[in-house]
Amino acid sequence: MELASKYNPADVEGKWYQYWLDNKLFSSKPDGREPYTVVIPPPNVTGVLHMGHMLNNTIQDILVRRARMEGKNACWVPGTDHASIATEAKVVNRLAQQGIKKTDLTRDEFLKHAWEWTDEHGGIILKQLRKLGASCDWDRTAFTMDEERSESVLKVFVDLYNKGLIYRGVRMVNWDPQALTALSDEEVIYKEEHSKLYYLRYKVEGDAEGRYAVVATTRPETIMGDTAMCINPNDPKNEWLKGKKVIVPLVGRVIPVIEDDYVDIEFGTGCLKVTPAHDVNDYMLGEKYNLPSIDIFNDNGTLSEAAGLYVGMDRFDVRKQIEKDLQEAGLMEKVEAYTNKVGFSERTNVAIEPKLSMQWFLKMKHFADMALPPVMNDELKFYPAKYKNTYKYWMENIKDWCISRQLWWGHRIPAYFLPEGGYVVAETPEEALKLAIEKTGKADMKIEDLRQDEDCLDTWFSSWLWPISLFNGINDPDNEEINYYYPTSDLVTGPDIIFFWVARMIMAGYEYKGNMPFKNVYFTGIVRDKLGRKMSKSLGNSPDPLELIEKYGADGVRMGMMLAAPAGNDILFDDALCEQGRNFNNKIWNAFRLVKGWEVAEIAQPEYAQLATEWFEAMLAKTAAEVNDLFGKYRLSEALMAVYKLFWDEFSSWYLEMVKPVYGQPIDKATYEKTLSFFDNLLKLLHPFMPFITEELWQHIYDRKEGESLMVQELNISPACNETIVKDFEAVKEVIGGIRTIRLQKNIAQKESLELQVAGVNPVAAFNSVIAKLCNLSAIETVENKAEGSASFMVGTTEYAVPLGNMINVEEELKKLEADLKYQEGFLQSVTKKLSNEKFVGKAPANVIEMERKKQADAESKIASLKESIAALKK
Repeated sequence: MELASKYNPADVEGKWYQYWLDNKLFSSKPDGREPYTVVIPPPNVTGVLHMGHMLNNTIQDILVRRARMEGKNACWVPGTDHASIATEAKVVNRLAQQGIKKTDLTRDEFLKHAWEWTDEHGGIILKQLRKLGASCDWDRTAFTMDEERSESVLKVFVDLYNKGLIYRGVRMVNWDPQALTALSDEEVIYKEEHSKLYYLRYKVEGDAEGRYAVVATTRPETIMGDTAMCINPNDPKNEWLKGKKVIVPLVGRVIPVIEDDYVDIEFGTGCLKVTPAHDVNDYMLGEKYNLPSIDIFNDNGTLSEAAGLYVGMDRFDVRKQIEKDLQEAGLMEKVEAYTNKVGFSERTNVAIEPKLSMQWFLKMKHFADMALPPVMNDELKFYPAKYKNTYKYWMENIKDWCISRQLWWGHRIPAYFLPEGGYVVAETPEEALKLAIEKTGKADMKIEDLRQDEDCLDTWFSSWLWPISLFNGINDPDNEEINYYYPTSDLVTGPDIIFFWVARMIMAGYEYKGNMPFKNVYFTGIVRDKLGRKMSKSLGNSPDPLELIEKYGADGVRMGMMLAAPAGNDILFDDALCEQGRNFNNKIWNAFRLVKGWEVAEIAQPEYAQLATEWFEAMLAKTAAEVNDLFGKYRLSEALMAVYKLFWDEFSSWYLEMVKPVYGQPIDKATYEKTLSFFDNLLKLLHPFMPFITEELWQHIYDRKEGESLMVQELNISPACNETIVKDFEAVKEVIGGIRTIRLQKNIAQKESLELQVAGVNPVAAFNSVIAKLCNLSAIETVENKAEGSASFMVGTTEYAVPLGNMINVEEELKKLEADLKYQEGFLQSVTKKLSNEKFVGKAPANVIEMERKKQADAESKIASLKESIAALKK
């Protein structure tokens, strides 16, 4: 196959992805190798690829491809999440566009529409991930509501219920009036709101003087549910209210004044209205003092018949209206501006309503006690480790998890209500019937007599089982796959779901497998734009990932993402990074074409080429060891940068320049073979980051057999590094740089050969052949005194000079040298002053003083050299 003159990602990416699929190179089955397992954080089934997915899945693919090349049995399992709230909302909207209300449909009819929607839109995101190069084992693709996962969820619910960890009861829950469902505490986002504090007058019943108590509230629309007023018994200013009754403004209901230390004497007036049905703290007071509870809201946030006033109006419209009505009735003392935190639904962004509701709960303390120590003891590692504190705080302050949702799309709760009260919990209706007959003693009971709970389970109740259920470890706990692949290796996810998902998976892992679900968690940052703003559709600052891939190629985008992605820190994304990635692709491509374009001959290997190959071999080993170390610390951006610099700076800019044959001449076979071997290893190091271009070029290095792929080649670069040659070559680079600077400053063309003089001993004499080739030198000699009219430079304390003869303008050269001399003398003066300061010398560390003395010696050496050059030019 002929290699195209320019790299075009579109010609390469689809071709090699299909090749990998055709040859089952992503596929994994248990065998004798060490497993490396990653489970994908399942995106919403109807979602589409965004920049956060791009980052997360690029990181996963890098880790998986790297593990595969280390000889491990890499298994990356893909799948999607049924996303109850989000998907149900989309189906309801679609039905509304067709003029159909959810309430007009039976559950089965609605679910038919939901499955149609899922079949139509589901899995798009997984297809899009292929464009990125994701090397998932697609044959293993799972869905949180497929048969195997659904069976696992129901089995776990029944098991936890039988263990006494799941219970049903009326509790104050977070209610989402738009999604019409309860939410767990973790699904509530608190935002600062600029609202008002309303001071209302509660007249004292039967008070001859017509006195009233003043209550401050941010929610006057809830007064219809007031069943008491509470004061602190230690509050002298409200002493007069003890034992009294007050009248709820506008409502006219007479309510008792109760006393409790809970009331903050300093807040407002020290009088608290108690609405047990609509505030979690009021609910606790209601329980304590046996107060009636009046639920004044319908599920959709409008006022119910029980409110008596404003029935059918939305809660926020009532707030505006009641303010006017209270003022007109003379029952508003005053209104103040007030800033407070309000809870919003994470899914619908609607203000949540605390509401008394019959729900299912999971007791969490048992799980938290199991899941906290492994993380704090670093048995299960977090990268970055700072998230251990976030995890610890949540675990130590955990509340029971409200696991029921008032939705139809999801796993239906396997509880069955009996005709005469009570319920049984079972995986299937048939099992439920058996239990019901046992419980009631009625042998003639039929399945139709049982009524299954209408609610479904929180989506997270299925995804917390993900690392186990993907290998059928709930339904078949001792199967070959769960025993081989579990615990998984690395989890890559965002810190925003550390509670929703990470912590709960750890809990489920210890409950059902007695072991952690993964060994390491890599937390990505949030992808932001270059101004630091979170990417969002409304700001229009979120690029379409597929358009970026089309423009820059998948490898270019992957590299762009990773250059800006240190673990746990936010990513400031800029298209310019993808452009840098594309440019790097072109650099690799052009370097390969250069090498493959050389004519090869059976000739002796020149000394400079032998030195070059020895040096680059050492650089390759040094970088490979560095990359190994960085991967071990999950510092993937730095690992990429190390390989990038090795290729761009050391291989392209130095090595290829050293070994490149003279124009029109052939290269010796030994150097050519070594260069191809270096390219082979460089492509291996780059492959996890840039899979497509590396596969294309690897296939062109040598003739490959059908089915062979770079993807499964072992990374076997020797870590043994010749440190001496690496160190010496840094000095060689400085010498070459010095000669090139003289050419540039004196405007001497590269084709003009020069001589190099070394004053005293030449520390880089072993590399003379390399220096002579790269700098076009006719001779390198050691001298006592440099030639008159030469330009010199220092490398360390060694002086190098290039005799210029009549190649320069003496007047201009003197000006430059005198300006440099003036600068060096000023620099020396500042260093000498510092070293003559007794305080500095007495307090500074020895290495700092040593550094200053070295600066002093270097400056003195440069000054002497400059003075000599000036004197020589003035003769």
